[in-house]
Amino acid sequence: MKPSARHLARELAVQGIYSWQMSGNSSRQIELNLATNNDMKAVDMAYFQELLREVIKQASGLDDTIKPYLGRLPEEIDPVEKAILRLATYELVHRVEIPFKVVINEAIELAKTFGAEESHRFINGVLDKAVKTLRKYEKAQ
Repeated sequence: MKPSARHLARELAVQGIYSWQMSGNSSRQIELNLATNNDMKAVDMAYFQELLREVIKQASGLDDTIKPYLGRLPEEIDPVEKAILRLATYELVHRVEIPFKVVINEAIELAKTFGAEESHRFINGVLDKAVKTLRKYEKAQ
């Protein structure tokens, strides 16, 4: 099965967010690097750019939003997990047209691809708790 253009956009965005966390380079530099070193034909470019730019721009606020659900200090979180959580939190807060189940499933898949062995369980647990507040209107439906 071929991954969707949105899934590919999320994969590249997570790589870019991780790169930014580790290097501090600008989102433009990271975006250029990723676009140069990857086949972008099947990627939803507009969504990739939005995720990368907005998550980097809003990182501090996204961290504050997800912090109550972590069960540990933010600085104790693995950088890959942090990148995935920042992306998922952005989608939960700012992309309400995407069902929360899709956001969580995509985050779990990203954790299985890029994270440590049990990362997907941690990501699932955090987002499951966060959804009860961040998407309570959707949970009620």
